[in-house]
Amino acid sequence: MENQKPLQSGNNIDGGLLIAVDDRRRDSDGSVLIFLGTGCSSVVPNAMCLLQPSDPPCHVCSQSLSIPSEHNPNYRCNTSLLIDYCSTNGIHNYIIIDVGKTFKEQVLRWFTFHKIPRIDSIVLTHEHADAVLGLDDIRVVQPHSPTNDIDPTEIYLTQYAMDSIASKFPYLVQKKLREGQEVRRVAQLDWKIIEESYDKPFVASGLKFVPLPVMHGEDYICLGFLFGEKSKVAYISDVSRFPSNTEYVISKNGGGQLDLLILDCLYKKGSHNVHLCLPQTLEALKRICPKRALLIGMTHDFDQNKDNEWLMELCKR
Repeated sequence: MENQKPLQSGNNIDGGLLIAVDDRRRDSDGSVLIFLGTGCSSVVPNAMCLLQPSDPPCHVCSQSLSIPSEHNPNYRCNTSLLIDYCSTNGIHNYIIIDVGKTFKEQVLRWFTFHKIPRIDSIVLTHEHADAVLGLDDIRVVQPHSPTNDIDPTEIYLTQYAMDSIASKFPYLVQKKLREGQEVRRVAQLDWKIIEESYDKPFVASGLKFVPLPVMHGEDYICLGFLFGEKSKVAYISDVSRFPSNTEYVISKNGGGQLDLLILDCLYKKGSHNVHLCLPQTLEALKRICPKRALLIGMTHDFDQNKDNEWLMELCKR
């Protein structure tokens, strides 16, 4: 969790490089970032590590059998970020980036813990399952109306994502009932199309977002987002390669140094065709030079406590 206030200054990433954790703290009356999930699509623990355990058992996944999820930093839901945005007039708006397969669990765990009363806006990075399959459950954070007579929640997404979601969830996109069709309670959403371009910003619930197109595999464009008023924060959850224009926008030697970069990091070793792994993530951080970085999208390769210790030592060196 990061307070939306100016972070410590520094060169390169000497403000800190850490693995993010599904969050369990709240210590500010201002704007706050709450990590609802920091895991990969298949989440952590990995089910197969529990169903067919290795010998010795997977240390990270086996913790879920003895440590309750609310106390287990290695329990990771699908990657998702909640921005509790407090504007200058003191009004709080709640903006969520991505609503994946574990959305309802995240609501029950963290909305109740942090006393989040609603969602005001949804921003989608892309239309893969781990980013959108929770859309049906948006109704659990909306007022109850058997006739769907409520104000819809604004949702910001690309046209490509819109077309895909219309085929996955036609009943969420349908505007009018067909003749003879019964009314059924479903999430009410107001679809807002955004451009895949850093020079086409948009405003969600009073907060300005700059789209950051990145490659999620060489055949697919995913969006990250740049936001923040007092601090510059970039959130990039699914990336295998940075187009040069996007990297320039968020680099210290380009558009200006970020206060915080939240970045994809799937595996600890090797490489992957559609995600950054730790070696590539570290190289990207050296080029971009944020003041601070948090890693997300991780598999059970990463142990929160052990790996954060050596990442901090790496930063010092």
